[in-house]
Amino acid sequence: MDRFIFTAIGLVVGFGIASLGQVEKKGQTSKILLEHPVQGHLTDLNGKYELRLSETVYDSGGYIGAHHHAGPGIRMVEEGNLRYVQPDKTTIYKPGDCFFESGDVTHTAFNDGPGKVRLLNFELLPADWKGGSAISAPK
Repeated sequence: MDRFIFTAIGLVVGFGIASLGQVEKKGQTSKILLEHPVQGHLTDLNGKYELRLSETVYDSGGYIGAHHHAGPGIRMVEEGNLRYVQPDKTTIYKPGDCFFESGDVTHTAFNDGPGKVRLLNFELLPADWKGGSAISAPK
């Protein structure tokens, strides 16, 4: 467990967040549902990171362009089918499916269906992070 946490921290801290920029989006919105500073027995993390839960909704035809994330996280599809495209594979996630994003892999996501796609995002981010976690993919 500690190994995972410290790998996740390395991704957040070592990413070189200098590559921040706008990520292309259409018909995709996110809202933060809960943020809480990390506190507890993992004292090296206390006050430096926060756990965040957000909800992302893709309208029919909605997408987010190529991007990374400021930190790692677990995703869960609540509604609809999400087409998730990575450099080496494409996956269709359906309601109830969960997946992990390390944050440092370029990917895009699309809603090709007629209804909405709702996705819950559980993330580890720097404590002072503001706004969405999607950041421009390095070129």
